Amino acid sequence: MGQMPESDDHQLLGEFVRCRSEAAFTELVRRYAGLVYSTAFRYCSNPHHAEEITQAVFVILARKAGTLSSRVVISGWLYQTARFTAANVVKSEIRRQRREQEAYMQSTLNEPESPAWDQIAPLLDEAMGALGETDRNAVLLRYFENRTSSEIGAALRMNEETARKRVNRALEKLRQFFAKRGVTVSDAALSGALSTNSIQSVSAAMVNSISAVALAKGATAGGSTLTLIKGALKIMAWTKAKTVIVVGMGVLLAAGTTTVSIKKIRAYEMDRNSWRSANLTWQQVGETAPQVRILPTIFKPPVTHMLTSDGTRWGGVRVSIREIVRAAYRAVPVG
Repeated sequence: MGQMPESDDHQLLGEFVRCRSEAAFTELVRRYAGLVYSTAFRYCSNPHHAEEITQAVFVILARKAGTLSSRVVISGWLYQTARFTAANVVKSEIRRQRREQEAYMQSTLNEPESPAWDQIAPLLDEAMGALGETDRNAVLLRYFENRTSSEIGAALRMNEETARKRVNRALEKLRQFFAKRGVTVSDAALSGALSTNSIQSVSAAMVNSISAVALAKGATAGGSTLTLIKGALKIMAWTKAKTVIVVGMGVLLAAGTTTVSIKKIRAYEMDRNSWRSANLTWQQVGETAPQVRILPTIFKPPVTHMLTSDGTRWGGVRVSIREIVRAAYRAVPVG
């Protein structure tokens, strides 16, 4: 990755939006295809799937280019979109992969000479997903793109010293995340592993192929790529939601074509006898008509969630966006 100011990314995006400049969009693909491909590959360990995910991500960028705020860090947006798209690809295999990862991590606990990257790679994107947006962008800019503290500060709208501290704090959060999962790595080893191994280069042919399909906004993409795009857009919409939810699973999963309405309803507008309860029961969830509701919570109890006995409906109080997405797509067991 070149050390270009973040504003240049937005200039390219603006040129694409205003003038439909193929050259501007292709330059963005050239800069960030490696980031997206590497993220996808860590998820699926399959070059073909990783390339298809990369294609889908840049189609989404082409479609959403006109809606991205100038405050958005383009690499951060692309990284998150890659994570969402890849998660949609591997949702049916996540539990198996996690069991394999856990077994792998256990097997490496007694191997102190194992390279840091081999230990952290299976957990890296989960760890990155656990960071806040600013911390995640700071790590991406510093270690994935090799930006200077000055450039990071400009991209995140903070001074150079604050940007340096932000990077260090975010790195420490990653190190603690790995430590909790049995991987002990020093800050120096972690930063070195991230800087050296995070990005795989992609060929010019792949860049041109991705650009051509993305510039057509997916019109020439295959059916599987369009499915990836559709699934990723759904997950991206979910991440804008808040915390209390009742999910009608049949509505979410029916052929992937059902329009889902999401209503934000004030606490005093909620049914007094149903979702005003802090402790849900499976009977309450089961008696509710298929729907999707994300509501502002008025409770401060521990997190609670309930699944009906037939597995078709799920409800929760104070649950995270991650749990909402997992429940909606049945990626992993909730809880």
